[in-house]
Amino acid sequence: MAYYRNVGAIPRKRHTQFRRPDGGLYAEELMGVEGFSADSALLYHRHLPTAIVDAVTVEDTRGGTAPNLPLKPRHFKTTALDWPDAGVDAVTGRRTLFGNADVTIGFVAATAPSPLYRNAFGDELLYVQAGSGTIETIYGAITVGDGDYVVIPTSCTYRVVPAAGEPLRVLTLEATGHIGPPKRYLSAKGQFLEHSPYCERDLRGPEEPLLVDGEDVDVLVRHRAGLTRFTYANHPFDVVGWDGCLYPFALNIRDFEPITGRVHQPPPVHQTFEGPNFVVCSFVPRKVDYHPLSVPVPYNHANVDSDELLFYVGGNYEARKGSGIGLGSLSLHPSGCTHGPQPGAVEASLGVDYFDETAVMVDTFRPLELGEAATASEDPRYAWSWARRGPDWN
Repeated sequence: MAYYRNVGAIPRKRHTQFRRPDGGLYAEELMGVEGFSADSALLYHRHLPTAIVDAVTVEDTRGGTAPNLPLKPRHFKTTALDWPDAGVDAVTGRRTLFGNADVTIGFVAATAPSPLYRNAFGDELLYVQAGSGTIETIYGAITVGDGDYVVIPTSCTYRVVPAAGEPLRVLTLEATGHIGPPKRYLSAKGQFLEHSPYCERDLRGPEEPLLVDGEDVDVLVRHRAGLTRFTYANHPFDVVGWDGCLYPFALNIRDFEPITGRVHQPPPVHQTFEGPNFVVCSFVPRKVDYHPLSVPVPYNHANVDSDELLFYVGGNYEARKGSGIGLGSLSLHPSGCTHGPQPGAVEASLGVDYFDETAVMVDTFRPLELGEAATASEDPRYAWSWARRGPDWN
């Protein structure tokens, strides 16, 4: 993350003796990226974080992806992906929607606590569409609710605990690298700049250590070769304190401050995060274009270098009226297809000065392939909605 924090008990100097109440030494662990050359955190464990007593290969059942063939715009309804089983968790219950060499995108409606889990392949970004719960990590816990983005750094052990009541509905992005704020929002020393649509005050990280006792504790680990279940001699939630610039954090989409102008602003003004060969944008309720002849809805556009995925999570999305899209929908507009407002949306938007809409957009710079959850939730009529005729229209 972009700025330094410290939580719990730590010694005054790095890499010096720090003793438990019984006189023994706490075990120091450095978590760092880019081989000691970039952001890191120092964590102090009550037990050795290296003490594993078993390792077992676990079958990865989430399945592969297939090319978007025939190439066309597509619409998917995440409401069709709720599992009937009440024991679904936010790790093993993820269903794959899309993927490429840079990111795997999934969805889950979780009702049960997940196992302890660690993604050693890349950072994860979770977006909470609905529900609430707690994300417990080795750094401490973060309470989350609807509208929260949560960035979980590579190799951070965590679990997701939904609150009682409605399912915790989560869009998941698993990167093959690191996810963070766009570099143009940050100074050379990592401070959010004045033009950034959010800043340090909007971010929530763990506030205190989370200490859990236990022996012979299992942790599911995703790595480059698949899945392994490690058994640790002691519970990994034994960190009494930590400091540094690498830690999980949450940002609520309502704290993203929109940038507007006299005429329609392009999607980069909505950018919230960047990852390896993809970006994430937030469309939030906002005053729209105020030139007297402005056209508030987007113009037709062809993203020649990227696939555009939009997740509709709140309000009324003006440009998509008449397409069948609603809350919980995902639209995929791939490179090679021009897309834009639905018929009638341009005229209907004239004179409108405010859009009450919330959506999360993911633009990938490699084509997205389709997973089993996309196949299971597709609305086949969407591609023909501009012309209102086609093979699946009637």
